[in-house]
Amino acid sequence: MGEPTPEQLRLLAVEVATAAGDLVSRGRPDRVEVAATKSSPTDVVTAMDTASEQLLRERLRAARPADGLLGEEEGHEPGSSGLTWVVDPIDGTVNYLYGLRSYAVSVAVVRSDGAPHPSTWTVLAGAVVDPSGGETWSAARGCGAWLTDARGTRALSVPSGPELGQALVATGFGYDARRRAEQAAVVARLLPRVRDLRRIGTASLDLCSVAAGRVDAYYERGLNPWDFAAGWLVASEAGAVVTDFAGGPAGDHGLLAAGRGLHPVLLEALR
Repeated sequence: MGEPTPEQLRLLAVEVATAAGDLVSRGRPDRVEVAATKSSPTDVVTAMDTASEQLLRERLRAARPADGLLGEEEGHEPGSSGLTWVVDPIDGTVNYLYGLRSYAVSVAVVRSDGAPHPSTWTVLAGAVVDPSGGETWSAARGCGAWLTDARGTRALSVPSGPELGQALVATGFGYDARRRAEQAAVVARLLPRVRDLRRIGTASLDLCSVAAGRVDAYYERGLNPWDFAAGWLVASEAGAVVTDFAGGPAGDHGLLAAGRGLHPVLLEALR
């Protein structure tokens, strides 16, 4: 049996992300406790992060036992098929902790030789489920990107973008204090040059917002692969240009997503 099509993989990504989204939404107590910290005391893990990733891994192992898995909480589990699922069980954990509604479950599948890395992988399919907003974003490589909500499913198409001075730009901040200071300096220089900035706190939803035209662009440095794998594909398949800050593959050296007209202008501004 050969490799499944990107569309088949998209449907599976939607299925498992929806199940995890239902878990984290329905299972959220009135008060969420911090279970552990990751890169810094402000980079938190909740018990639901762990439970959600366990659900994702169990569902994906059952459906695709030969595939690898890369998750935020449990790391990399190699497979033998050449495909790896890259999952973020709760993107926007701090929002989830505080009861803010901007959080999501992100699931992508990539083709990669060896350990999956954004510089070498090919993203085949992905889904981002926003349980609070009742929205599911998904994409299959070469087939387009879609938003599914109470009104049905519709294809996404990113406009070229406005002039820089009229651009609504989303961004995010890391957890390390030194990186935050650097990012604040970039904001101070960029803010007078654009319409306004938005900080949602969930990278996957920022990328999906670019895909839907809710913001004109999104940039951030310091993202992990699971933060943007699915959202990257949704934005790209919708027509956005997604690169790092030097115009290369997004990942280690930052991420910038924008329409084709705005992207080079904003890229120069961020340099």
